[in-house]
Amino acid sequence: MSDEVQRGLEGVVASESRLSYIDGDAGELGYRGYAIEDFAHEASYEEVLSLLWNGEWPTRAEHDDFATRLAAQRGLDPAVYDLIEELAARDEDPMAMLRTVVSTLSAYDPDADADTTDREANLSKGCRITAKLPTALAAFERLRNDRDPIDPREDLDHAANFLYMLNGEEPDDIAAETFDTALVLHADHGLNASTFSALVTTSTLSDLHSGVTSAIGTLAGALHGGANQNVMRMLEEIDESDADPREWIESAVDDGRRVPGFGHRVYNVRDPRANILAEYSERLGDISGDPKWYEYSVTIEEFMTEEKGLAPNVDFYSASMYYQMGIPLDTYTPIFALSRVGGWIAHVLEQYEDNRLIRPRARYVGERGREFVPLDER
Repeated sequence: MSDEVQRGLEGVVASESRLSYIDGDAGELGYRGYAIEDFAHEASYEEVLSLLWNGEWPTRAEHDDFATRLAAQRGLDPAVYDLIEELAARDEDPMAMLRTVVSTLSAYDPDADADTTDREANLSKGCRITAKLPTALAAFERLRNDRDPIDPREDLDHAANFLYMLNGEEPDDIAAETFDTALVLHADHGLNASTFSALVTTSTLSDLHSGVTSAIGTLAGALHGGANQNVMRMLEEIDESDADPREWIESAVDDGRRVPGFGHRVYNVRDPRANILAEYSERLGDISGDPKWYEYSVTIEEFMTEEKGLAPNVDFYSASMYYQMGIPLDTYTPIFALSRVGGWIAHVLEQYEDNRLIRPRARYVGERGREFVPLDER
């Protein structure tokens, strides 16, 4: 066993997975062997869930059955709505709300006491968690703005139903397609920090709700989720300054400001998800007749690539995309959770299949041989 320390476990291969493939040098990402470019515009989030959880794309009959079961699980117990209302009244952070709600949902899950290695029970629990998170987030957003929650609709798909519950009206086809694609592209991304925390938790044979709760807590950290919020704040600052975007970003970098949305722990080139989301950001700008957010983003990317050799990650273009859809800034990271929960569950299912307790070591670097002195003699 090597005693070499890898800070942050960087470069350490801790497990094997059949879920997502990443080539950081080539800028490639695939789910279950399928490149995201081949299905991001065509496959729905429900189809991607089936692929990640079951290993294959569903047939039409399988898809329809799964989508129906997922939609039927969207409702929340009245006591959970009461909890969300209380958290909204206390002005709780949206990610903290999601973390609390997921933990609470276990009390109302009929499979809560099932053996943690029971795959069918875990699939049922995963379906319920995935279905209910959008309902919880939409209800919270409306309640904290003094609006009544809107009941989910079973006739809308996962993406369209969330936008309906959030805004009170059925989204148009462009908005629904854009949001669905965002969910697809955020669904899984290897052994990232939140996925790893879910695996550490469930490797103890803790339950799925605990694993997802751990993952949400990890995603809430500033070094994991939240970068797209900072990107949008930067774009708003540029807009409010009336400065030339190129001159603004040059000045910001010269002043030592960190530019959010650039660089990635895995990718050394442009994040392949950014390629797709940039298309949607541009498209939304063209439709609205106000392309400035996309144009600001392009100017910043050109400068950062030319002058700093840094490429944008998935957060960079999702910021302007969500903003143009009227989504509040502090729900960007919770929306990340609404998507990534599918990947978390897939990885936990895989962990349970061939479980081994995740228990790394730390090298002790403190003092040794110190002499104990009793309390009264100190």
